[in-house]
Amino acid sequence: MSIEKVLVVGLGMMGHGIAQTSAQAGLTTFVYDTNEGARNRGVERITDQVMGRVAKGKLNQDEAETILGRIIPVSNFDEAKEADLVIEAVFEDLDLKRDVFRALDKVMPERTIFASNTSALPISPMAAVTQRPERFIGVHFHSPVVVMRLVEVIRGLRTSDETLAAVQEFLQKVQKSPVEVKKDSPGFITNRVYMPMFNEAVWTVYEGVSTAADVDQAMRDGFNFPMGPLQLGDFVGLDTMLHILEDLHEKCGGNKFLPCPLHRSLVASGYLGRKSGQGFYVYE
Repeated sequence: MSIEKVLVVGLGMMGHGIAQTSAQAGLTTFVYDTNEGARNRGVERITDQVMGRVAKGKLNQDEAETILGRIIPVSNFDEAKEADLVIEAVFEDLDLKRDVFRALDKVMPERTIFASNTSALPISPMAAVTQRPERFIGVHFHSPVVVMRLVEVIRGLRTSDETLAAVQEFLQKVQKSPVEVKKDSPGFITNRVYMPMFNEAVWTVYEGVSTAADVDQAMRDGFNFPMGPLQLGDFVGLDTMLHILEDLHEKCGGNKFLPCPLHRSLVASGYLGRKSGQGFYVYE
C-alpha cells in the first residue's frame, strides 16, 4: 500500500512538525485539532518554518507556496476520509488517545492505517478500541520533528507485516530513518535508555552534586551529546517528561524511573521548560 495522503490529529509541538515533514515530502496533508485556535496556531507555525527556509535560501517562493498548499486544515474527520494514514499526535494520555481512535474508527475507511505518535505508551491497548488492530501501529517521531531523522516504529500485538512495511516506506519517503521496535515494551528503545539518564541528572542537581549547567556540560563535552539531558528535558517539556517517567515507573517498578521531588516541584510550579519560559533554565 502506497501512502500519499496523511491526516495529522493534534497540532501541538509534535503534530505541526509531522505535518510539515509530510507536506515537504510531497504528500497531501490534512490537519485537525479539536481546538480551532490550536489548529490555526499549528498552521501558522508551519508557515513560519517554511517561509524561514525561504529567507535562508533553502527554498524559493514557489516551492514554499507549493508545500503550504499541501496543508489542508479540516474541522472534522469526514473532511479527511481520503487519508491513507492517520497519525495521532495528542497529549501523552492513554485514555485521551483511545477516545481519539474510537472517533476516528467510526469515520475513516477500513483501508486507512492508524498510527499513534507516542513516546512511551503501549500500542496494543489503543489498537484494541478499533476494528482495525492489524492496521494499527506506533510511530515515535523525535523532536524537533523536521530536523530529527529517527522514528521508532512499534508493532502492536496484532500489527500486520503489510502495515509495518507501508509505514516504513512512508517514513523513508518523508526522509526519516525508521527503527523497528519488535515488542510493545514500555519506553520502546530511546526512552528506555534516555529516561533513566535524565532522571539521574535531575537527582544529581537535587542532591547538590552539581548544577544543571555543569551536568549538561559534562554530558555534552564528555560524551559528545549535542544537548545535555536537562536541556533536552526542557525542550521536550518537563510535564511530558514527568508523565513518561510516572508511566514507566508504574509499568517497570524499581527506582530508575522514580521521579525526583525536584522534577515534581518544577512541574507543580508551572516551570515546564522552554514552552513556559522556565524549567532548569530561563528562556526569553
